[in-house]
Amino acid sequence: MGGRSLKRELVAVPCRAPSSSAKDSEYSNPHAGLVSLSWHPRDTIESMLRWSTAGESHGQALIALMEGVPAGLELTSQEIRDALARRRKGYGRGSRQKWEQDALTILSGMRHGQSIGSPVALEIGNSEWPKWDVVMSPDPVDPDALKIDAGTGDEREVARNRPLTRPRPGHADLVGMNKYGFNDARPVLERASARETAARVALGAIAAAINEQVAGIRIMSRVVSIGSAIDTSAHYPEPEDAAALDASPVRCLDEQAAASMIAAVDAAKKSGDTLGGVVEVLIYGVPQGLGTYATPLGRLDAKFAAALMSIQSVKGVEVGDGFETARRPGSAAHDEIVREDGTVHRLTNRAGGIEGGMSNGEPIRLRVAFKPISTVPRALRTIDTATGDAATALHQRSDTTAVVPGAVVAEAMASLVVAEALTDKFGGDSIAQMRAALGSYLDSIPEVRR
Repeated sequence: MGGRSLKRELVAVPCRAPSSSAKDSEYSNPHAGLVSLSWHPRDTIESMLRWSTAGESHGQALIALMEGVPAGLELTSQEIRDALARRRKGYGRGSRQKWEQDALTILSGMRHGQSIGSPVALEIGNSEWPKWDVVMSPDPVDPDALKIDAGTGDEREVARNRPLTRPRPGHADLVGMNKYGFNDARPVLERASARETAARVALGAIAAAINEQVAGIRIMSRVVSIGSAIDTSAHYPEPEDAAALDASPVRCLDEQAAASMIAAVDAAKKSGDTLGGVVEVLIYGVPQGLGTYATPLGRLDAKFAAALMSIQSVKGVEVGDGFETARRPGSAAHDEIVREDGTVHRLTNRAGGIEGGMSNGEPIRLRVAFKPISTVPRALRTIDTATGDAATALHQRSDTTAVVPGAVVAEAMASLVVAEALTDKFGGDSIAQMRAALGSYLDSIPEVRR
């Protein structure tokens, strides 16, 4: 099936006990009321391009793995490092970004600046690991070592070695402790931390290279709002604006709106609070036909929604005009189709480039809502899980807002979705084969429908 696989899942099926009226009333079934296990097919198609991440926030390194990367992709370590550097920027970031560095190493899958068709494995080393090698040691440590106060003397910061028993509202702490049976929130917050997104951004750089080199697709992001400060301009940035967006401390091209966002962050920091916001991802050059209407989970908008909702702190995703379109009558909600100058296009783009679960050739537009960071300096009420007593939530160094880097992460996740869709539809063993398949597909569309 061209690199795809039909998965099977283990299904529990109830067993029926023998009737009490059976001839042999002395018969006893020891398994009555239990379940039997049998294999049933599940219609889940696995993507040709697969990726995963591993690692903890203060662990030795993050690991990123991508399988199915076609051969001949041109990419350097520096390009991935540049992507990681973009994630570290942004007004409202905490001090951690200044002294914790991302030490990238490409472990496999690349040779002399080109992919070779095997899995690409990346390591992002944590430059601060020596400070955490006892607390996060994968091997057992002397319990006395964990009794040493490794804090900085800052009352707002819980000492590094102490058990974390005051879970933060809005964070994974409490439920994670209960779910996995921990008495300390450390194992939970280490993996739940948005530090993991560094690995996703690195993988997103690979995906972005696939998208551009196969189909000329460009993906970018901007900040629409931070707190109550909103960019109300009607201008959508285009690929040529990428450098200007990167240069803006809040990824906003409207100077007045950018100044309002900066002021909002300053006010929140001064009052010991945090802010959320909304970012927008714009995808240019997507060919029509990525995704499908034939299967529910194969719909392109469903894939975007799932990928973007997987980002830490994301609470909402909108495709195109989304919720605004829900308030419009049908006559004003859809994008009329015309053929002008030999090409078919839509007069508007309220659908955000996706119709019926498929890309329609217009730019794809996605909005993502980030909640305020859960680590609030003005600590919220919680309980101490060791005693059950009322307490204030733990606080560690944190950002005032993660909306700006969140835009870069959302961009990376969108890149991964597009690259998966491209390889599923046009997948081959090399970039050249994918380009050829894309060209053949576009040529197959009747001229009057192009």
